[in-house]
Amino acid sequence: MKLEYDVAVVGGGVVGCAIARELSRYQLSVVLLEKESDVARGTSGKNSGVVHTGFNVPTGSVKARLNVLGASMFENLCTQLHVPFKRVGKLVIALTAAEAPDLEKLKAIGDANGVPSLEIIDAKEIRRMEPNISGYAAMNAPTAAITCPFRFTIALAESAVANGADILLGAEVKGISGKLGGFKIFTTRGTVHSKLVVNSAGLYADHVARLAGVRRYKVYPCRGEYVIIDKARSDLIQRLIYPVPPRGGSGLGVHLTPTIDGNILIGPSAVYVRSKTSDGTTGAMARQLVKEAQELLPGLSRRDVITSYAGLRPKTVSSAVGGFDDFTIEEVPELPGMMHLVGIESPGLTAAPAIALDIAKWAGTHLPLLSNSQFHSQRKAAVLFNELPPEKQAELVDADPDYGQIVCRCESVTRKEILEAIHNPLGAQTIGAIKYRSRATMGRCQGGFCGPRIEEILEEETGVLPTEMSLKGNGSWLFAGSTKDLRN
Repeated sequence: MKLEYDVAVVGGGVVGCAIARELSRYQLSVVLLEKESDVARGTSGKNSGVVHTGFNVPTGSVKARLNVLGASMFENLCTQLHVPFKRVGKLVIALTAAEAPDLEKLKAIGDANGVPSLEIIDAKEIRRMEPNISGYAAMNAPTAAITCPFRFTIALAESAVANGADILLGAEVKGISGKLGGFKIFTTRGTVHSKLVVNSAGLYADHVARLAGVRRYKVYPCRGEYVIIDKARSDLIQRLIYPVPPRGGSGLGVHLTPTIDGNILIGPSAVYVRSKTSDGTTGAMARQLVKEAQELLPGLSRRDVITSYAGLRPKTVSSAVGGFDDFTIEEVPELPGMMHLVGIESPGLTAAPAIALDIAKWAGTHLPLLSNSQFHSQRKAAVLFNELPPEKQAELVDADPDYGQIVCRCESVTRKEILEAIHNPLGAQTIGAIKYRSRATMGRCQGGFCGPRIEEILEEETGVLPTEMSLKGNGSWLFAGSTKDLRN
């Protein structure tokens, strides 16, 4: 691994990966340091994948500026990266007449922020647009969109690597010393030297800041649980369905999100927790989420749920204050040369491309920004076999028999796609890395059928022993040993 860099980015979430890619446009040596076994392992891989329009953020705030700018960049960026993007629109539902004035307030904020085409519609129009949704009135935001958050983050990282950036996985930062032009970053994979440092560590941004001697930040983890609805019920909604945001709450309320892949997400909850690793789910919360969702979507059944997951938001205010605060993006006077990104929660996914532009401009105040003539904006993406027409599938099978072997039946993922996921540009080789690149194990059976075959292929391709395989890195081992060893 190289030791000397112009810029070191700490954190492999969507913002860190967007920054690494944006900096790779220039003649700069860039390294991204991620403590987990893959990018998008934290908040960025566990959100709803919504590209927000900008009507839920205060006018004049940093969030509002970056949200609206990021949303305007998103579709083109997804096209360049070959990542799915779908402009589905959003309805914010007032269930009663008492909630209707809140829709006008949201529209006024959106209009002031420059969000296009917002309108208030009545119950009849709601039924016309979404026959399964109940409501008194709604605000229609037709430019709202969805993407796949982990595929988007992975694509940013792969594009950064293709354009010359280095990404070090399993490189937890243990200490930072030095100053502008001469930082030392001590990691579990060795010491990295850099002229500039970007702290984009999400939940751990306050911790990384303290490692460098900056003690002004405090991040409060807030857990959001989701349940996933079977693809068989994908026809229940066509758009994003949100309630009027609860007053004094720490989120936007429990909403329904159609995903790129055909499932529906219900959630998130919003519960402040003490630990930054407290991302477990509970049956009680899953039941509560479904119950709240049924107020908007009466036809939903608990039998439609296939699994659940949770993510943690990096909030900078406690539950006592209500849970809302602006993004913090600053180079503090006590440590020039280190940029801190703190409290980058929703709409952080949407804002990521715009944040990356700001960080590149900041880097240009310390280093010369000369264009990288070798920069390629387009990324070659893996083939998604099940999305192709039958004639194209037949051509691929004729050219490569690995396309003819279905490994994951639920998602129709082929052996070829599993192989491409294993040999990814970042070198990530956990079951989770394969899952997030191919969608294998994400279906109704949750890996019950394809899991053993994926493990066999991983062993065949890499030589890694079953006892060394993990779900998502160290500590998440899949096997303790063979049954014969255990019996003895």
